[in-house]
Amino acid sequence: MRILTFVLALLVALPAAAADKMTLLLDWYVNPDHGPIIIAKEKGFFADEGLDVEVVAPADPSAPPKLVAAGKADLAVSYQPQIHLQVAEGLPLKRVGTLIASPLNCLMVKDDGPVKTIADLKGRKVGYSVAGVEEAQMRAVLSRHGLTMDDIEMVNVNWSLAPSVMSGQVDAVIGAYRNVELHQMAIEGVKGRCFFIEEEGMPSYDELIYVANPELMDKAKIVRFLAATERATQYIVNHPEESFEIYAGTAPELNDELNKRSWADTIRRFALRPAALDHGRYARFEEFLKENGLIETIRPVSDLAIDVSVQ
Repeated sequence: MRILTFVLALLVALPAAAADKMTLLLDWYVNPDHGPIIIAKEKGFFADEGLDVEVVAPADPSAPPKLVAAGKADLAVSYQPQIHLQVAEGLPLKRVGTLIASPLNCLMVKDDGPVKTIADLKGRKVGYSVAGVEEAQMRAVLSRHGLTMDDIEMVNVNWSLAPSVMSGQVDAVIGAYRNVELHQMAIEGVKGRCFFIEEEGMPSYDELIYVANPELMDKAKIVRFLAATERATQYIVNHPEESFEIYAGTAPELNDELNKRSWADTIRRFALRPAALDHGRYARFEEFLKENGLIETIRPVSDLAIDVSVQ
């Protein structure tokens, strides 16, 4: 009995094993799209996997994938359309998990505006934020309705998507998020409407993904990271209101009407199996980019994405 008591006392006195540190760079400031990450951290799911995850919002949204490629962080939240272009440019990156498993991007107009159908865009202005992919998306949408890029005027509105539509600066915007900008307009008293690009000729894709440098990544740590975010997603789906309270409690600016509406609208978009990889989805998008002249050669999916849960 004395020996058992001594052993138990010794175990209590031993320091707990240090958690493995990870750095995750977000794609933008914290918003409902990052729900599983925030919940996994706040609910202790990362800690349960032996991880100490530092979540960093970028000063420059274009920097996170480059920093991961350079070995300055373990993971970055990025976009499937971008990983195709980044790999084509020679960046050592691969998709290792999915955060948002469906497109969020849409072609947004004012509900009471002049654009009732895609064909109504002829002779009108369309705002955008990111050259390249968004222009290719616009080209695909227009071609389905007998129009070309020569039939519209593309206007760079930077990131001022909803305001540019509400003010009449442009008649439509490509790149608006259906779970954010539509609510932003509604809160301002302006009803918006989305044409969903995956219903208008665009191949479907994962909106938000996790990317890592395949030459430097710790696969076992990433598997544990994805296990924690999968658990967090299940919690969000099962407890939407409680999970929002946890999310909103992390910063005062998150506890507002836009975040509340966007949170409720985003839940069904989260990847329920973040490690799972749809090879066909990546192959089809690679072909789309090749057809639109954004990449020169089609790469195998294994060059772009992996399922880290597969040994």
